[in-house]
Amino acid sequence: MEQIEYLEFNLEVTESELERWEGGDLSKVFLTKESKGSKVETNIEIIKKELALKRNQKERMVRLISNFKGLDNKILKLKYVDGMTLEMIAEELTYSSGYIQKKHAEIMRMIRFAEKVDL
Repeated sequence: MEQIEYLEFNLEVTESELERWEGGDLSKVFLTKESKGSKVETNIEIIKKELALKRNQKERMVRLISNFKGLDNKILKLKYVDGMTLEMIAEELTYSSGYIQKKHAEIMRMIRFAEKVDL
């Protein structure tokens, strides 16, 4: 989520910069091929592709999380959707921090195994 938020912010800032180059206060500035301003449109496309990739990964993670049941599902949702730390999750679910860390490690091993089998 943090990466998506950063990319959305970066895209907004870069598109604002493009507007400045196209019709704003920078429109009369001469650009060379090597200048940063000449690469703004390319940077926007790169950011859009990265943003689409991250959003796709988030959707896949949410779908994956929905396949887990009970405590496993809660741990994955709280960690990867809600952005909580394992310590916060332990407190929220009233388990010891060590137990939640162990459960999370087991879940991640299952996910990595499933990814290898899927290939």
